[in-house]
Amino acid sequence: MSQHPILSDAAIPLVAEAEVIDDQGRRKSILIPGERPLTVYVDKQELVTLMTLGGAPEALVLGYLKNQRFVQSLEELVSIQVDWEVAAASVVTRDGIRFLNERQEKRTITTGCGQGTIFGDILSDIDSISLAPSARLDHQTLVGIVDVVRQHRSIYKQAGSVHGCALFRGTELLMFIEDVGRHNAVDAIAGRMWLEGLDGAGLVFYTTGRLTSEMVIKGAQMGIPFLLSRSGVTQMGLDVARRVNLSLFGRCSGQHYLLYSGFERFIPRMQEAVESPVVNSG
Repeated sequence: MSQHPILSDAAIPLVAEAEVIDDQGRRKSILIPGERPLTVYVDKQELVTLMTLGGAPEALVLGYLKNQRFVQSLEELVSIQVDWEVAAASVVTRDGIRFLNERQEKRTITTGCGQGTIFGDILSDIDSISLAPSARLDHQTLVGIVDVVRQHRSIYKQAGSVHGCALFRGTELLMFIEDVGRHNAVDAIAGRMWLEGLDGAGLVFYTTGRLTSEMVIKGAQMGIPFLLSRSGVTQMGLDVARRVNLSLFGRCSGQHYLLYSGFERFIPRMQEAVESPVVNSG
């Protein structure tokens, strides 16, 4: 059993009211999503400032540290405390983070909304990732997932201007997180998966944003063999997916989708009569 770090529970409103004038000259009040900076300090040393909605700040910081490979186990962390009055997250480790300064020197600004960041050379280790070879996803389950997301109550439906990411087991929604950047939402899901001890082998990840190399790398690091997007796929994202044999679906809407990679993992509609609909981690 992993020893969990002590976490704060820094709840904060996710939407705010804004007075606007519409095209008919009418003045009215609408909701807009919150956006705020959260500066992460590791053992009192500033690491990064994340622009976030603030819905799951502790999970976001935890997932960020994991996906950037600053920490490998929960036991390395003593606590993560978020204080919105000073817009800071204080991370305390047990023994420090090795090569923290050296890792910060190699920083790549990614195509994530609001600009994501990758520290170090994460691509150099991508070939060491092994996804469950027998994992399968069928057409019926895929369409069911898209429908669950469509019906889910979200900040986007209230206020727009955010990205949503979701984690599924079959068509069961395990978690749904929204943020101003899709890279933040996926990091927060990674953090929660880590805390809950969830294995990604039999799970499906959905995002409203495009599947870039950063998103695919993070999905692979989480051990998830299926990534679905309401949007499209970039060339580098596809290249990474092919390297780890990850099934990449784009333009998912209603009954429609495009499968870009990992073709053998997918059971199309015509085979469902002879093969049971299942997401099987093997």
